[in-house]
Amino acid sequence: MNLNNLLEQKSALIQLGKALDLFIENNNWPGYECGIGEQEFLTFKLAVKKASVVNPWFSDEMIRSSLKAWCDNFSEENLNKWLGSYSSLNSTNHKTVLIICAGNLPMVGWHDILCCFISGYSVKVKLSSDDDILIPAIVSLLQLFYPEIKDRVHFLKSKPENYDLVIATGSSNSNRYFDYYFGGLPHIFRNNRTSIAVLDHSTTKTELEKLADDIFQYYGLGCRSVTKLYLPEGYDLDKLFKSVFKYKNVVNHNKYMNNYDYNRSIYLLQTIKFLDNGFLILKENEDLFTPVSVVNYEFYKDLDNLDSKIKLNSSAIQCRVGVGGIPFGSAQKPNLWDYADGVDTIKFLNEN
Repeated sequence: MNLNNLLEQKSALIQLGKALDLFIENNNWPGYECGIGEQEFLTFKLAVKKASVVNPWFSDEMIRSSLKAWCDNFSEENLNKWLGSYSSLNSTNHKTVLIICAGNLPMVGWHDILCCFISGYSVKVKLSSDDDILIPAIVSLLQLFYPEIKDRVHFLKSKPENYDLVIATGSSNSNRYFDYYFGGLPHIFRNNRTSIAVLDHSTTKTELEKLADDIFQYYGLGCRSVTKLYLPEGYDLDKLFKSVFKYKNVVNHNKYMNNYDYNRSIYLLQTIKFLDNGFLILKENEDLFTPVSVVNYEFYKDLDNLDSKIKLNSSAIQCRVGVGGIPFGSAQKPNLWDYADGVDTIKFLNEN
């Protein structure tokens, strides 16, 4: 491990976090205290605006939520905790990683790029057309603090060639293609997952309001979005509707409400029982996965039996929130060491 190089990388990420934090807090360039010049500040601001126009799911609020999460992760404490768990990091690797990004959330492929950056790999990145603005903008900012990244991160416009490892994220269907084209190389293939929440009668009003963040942030489009609730028998569903009222403004988001109206109409036509409050549909169903604007729920009698049932579906579950899981309100705020699908990306890179 090249300690000097690692220290420089960590320092650059800390500076990037501070710059992003000031970007979130300021509409106008706050001066050189943010660590970047006015032109770079305005260029990044324009990229955020453009991303929200090109992809309506990437509202300004959601992009800023994603940036804020990265600001928090790029503290010296978090970086040390993350990287301190590895006995060695290869900072002189000459291999290249092909990263195929999903586009369901803002900068969803950035963590993979970051892992390769820290581990000393060069990367070729195939961006999703739904998210091809923000990640290059972040890399351009990082380049101001660590110029060497320019020669190690390349965004592809054509068919990928000359790579040694593959990290690809997509649907269960696209994973068949990943396996066909890239299965012969060391790889991480990620497919569809979702998240669940387990409540009991002691779950507080404050915890329910935090659960609303787990459900609604990023409009329920991510694998860390809670789409299934496990409720104790006799649970008052009105508590759930009251807790999500703070997200009532989603009625002003056309794409979200188009999904809500469509799903509601389908359930009515099929005479499927459901409850709704004008912007969220609750449906009693055993399925883990739901369309946008719908959350399934299921009642349980015994927590031990429920735990066994959940374990049987563990390959489809990204997060378990609440009883027996991570705290309410934390699903959409993964730490640097919270790897997608539970696969340690840096360990994978260092072993290959």
